[in-house]
Amino acid sequence: MSHKSKSILILMADDDEDDRLMTKEAFEEARLANELRFVEDGEELLDYLYRRGAYSNPEDSPRPGLILLDLNMPKKDGREALSEIKADPELKQIPIVVLTTSKAEEDIYRSYDLGVNSFITKPVSFEGMVFVIGTLAQYWFQIVRLPENTK
Repeated sequence: MSHKSKSILILMADDDEDDRLMTKEAFEEARLANELRFVEDGEELLDYLYRRGAYSNPEDSPRPGLILLDLNMPKKDGREALSEIKADPELKQIPIVVLTTSKAEEDIYRSYDLGVNSFITKPVSFEGMVFVIGTLAQYWFQIVRLPENTK
């Protein structure tokens, strides 16, 4: 029996195209093999997780092993999406890392109150993002033991 670890799908919810591109490039620069998928707001995030609309086929919307969540997005912001995800028994075990430009203490406290696993302020430089993504990956994929993804 093989003990090879499975790659964990990462789902990023962020409305800023430049931030999505920088994150994708940071994953490549950090040489991470994890699949990275994107949604652009909290509504689309929940559609993906609940397999609604464009995400209704489970093969096209596999359950993520980690969600990177921006707080400030249109339609449904990250705080609202976080609250809904952590209130759902089927979704609440998915680790969520807030990755946002906000440095507000209120956002930090509220995010942890809502059940976020980590809160990270986005670095302004590409080199900073590569460092954050590399460190994040090392922690979540090499150190932490995550529940098996069975959905």
